[in-house]
Amino acid sequence: MINLGEQIIGFETSAEASETISSISRLTGEKMASFSVATITEVDRAVEKATAAFQVYRKISGVKKAAFLEAIADEIIGLGDELITVCCAESGLPKGRIEGERGRTVGQLKLFADLLKEGSWLDARIETANSDRLPLPKPDIRSMQIALGPVVVFGASNFPLAFSVAGGDTASALAAGCCTIVKAHPAHLVTSSLIGKAINKAAIATEMPDGVFSLLFGDGPVLGAQLVKHPGIKAVAFTGSFGAGKAIYDMAVRRETPIPVYAEMGSTNPVFILPRALSEKPQLLAKAFSSSVTLGVGQFCTNPGMLIYESADAAPGFIQQLEEEFGQTLGGVMLTGDIHKSYTVGVEKRSEMSGVEILAKGNYTADLIIASPVLFKITSDLLKVYPDLSEELFGPTSVVVEASAKKDIIEIAKNLSGHLTATVHGTDSDLVEYKDLLDILEQKVGRLLINGFPTGVEVCSAMVHGGPFPATTDQKTTSVGTAAIFRFTRPVCYQNMPDQLLPNELKNANPLKIWRLVNGNLNKD
Repeated sequence: MINLGEQIIGFETSAEASETISSISRLTGEKMASFSVATITEVDRAVEKATAAFQVYRKISGVKKAAFLEAIADEIIGLGDELITVCCAESGLPKGRIEGERGRTVGQLKLFADLLKEGSWLDARIETANSDRLPLPKPDIRSMQIALGPVVVFGASNFPLAFSVAGGDTASALAAGCCTIVKAHPAHLVTSSLIGKAINKAAIATEMPDGVFSLLFGDGPVLGAQLVKHPGIKAVAFTGSFGAGKAIYDMAVRRETPIPVYAEMGSTNPVFILPRALSEKPQLLAKAFSSSVTLGVGQFCTNPGMLIYESADAAPGFIQQLEEEFGQTLGGVMLTGDIHKSYTVGVEKRSEMSGVEILAKGNYTADLIIASPVLFKITSDLLKVYPDLSEELFGPTSVVVEASAKKDIIEIAKNLSGHLTATVHGTDSDLVEYKDLLDILEQKVGRLLINGFPTGVEVCSAMVHGGPFPATTDQKTTSVGTAAIFRFTRPVCYQNMPDQLLPNELKNANPLKIWRLVNGNLNKD
């Protein structure tokens, strides 16, 4: 397939190092390809190219950037079955999942392209001068969003397409006007290489500057540190574990010139089931919850890792249904050997905790590379003894917490750290009665769901895929949806700038015909 994979540095390729890393099939365990490890010289060259290209790319019109993003989408589709076959082999994920993820990846690129063509995201604001104002004349002041500079994106393990080389972080960074360097995830090197070449092909076809995109392969901690600490890098996007994300954040803020790190580090995503809902639809809730926990072998950052319910007359029936439904779930191949090992160790640790009950296990398999689903059960009092049980264990597992009364439900909610999501199931009367629970949860999460489940993140303009620490390192942002673009921009203001020197977005004639806030009125004049 690939004899020796190379770094993609702008429009060039390079393989200076003799040291290599290998792509391994999760289906067969066989080596698929080897890739040269990036040297510090290659890292410097990628950043230098990105820095030079940025001075050109940042000035390219939104329409032309949109054409670039659309061309990337077309090139990805053009890879055809080869991409699907390779990605399935490297990730162990089924064909249907990867085909769906390819559609999501392409859709994200086109969504940002549409955003660029429409133009209002720039938040152009104009306050015209008034020399007659008393006691002081009013100056002409205009502002808009501009790109930060070269960005580093860390490819994620659990979404080899949608959160990787051409995923949402890359799409939003490129849309913002930032040249982007991606660090390929070692779990899907060949997939990353195919997508990287597709991006470069699109860049050349749409006449983007050399260095608008680079893709580097190498040892995670070493290469990651070299990129994060490089003075030419102006922002970082990361999706992965808390340990890695926090390490990246710490490096970035300790630089001589600190830079923002947008790290999405996972979450337990608690689910609360209120009394009347529990009574009215126990079987439906048990089935849907079990499916959500084990979807994709539990390898979603929105996997519901904790369910809280209030002990009541209907509770035993619900628990019986939950035990039956979860017992019918299936395990599967996890993304990497290390992820599978961490899951196995975590399950064993929880199993050994005094008072922690194994409520149900999914269909068991003796295959050592298959992760089997496990559902634990505790009381709210035991959660106080073992607060670590409220932390994420990545994989097809969850903890069911029985609370004695509403006050215990409220206490659990108050003690939650930051999460990506929280879900509440309830009837209309439940939700009114537990309005104080909703008020607490909206302060703890980025997305609050009613009568649904968190797995499945809609890509749209209103989505917030983020949340307070430790779910992310910046609770004001989202990594999904069009608002993700603002992670890679900053506002700049021009005062008394001659019209001919202003960006087109702020000129009097509004040559781009975008929506602008002019003297407090939104219009296209």
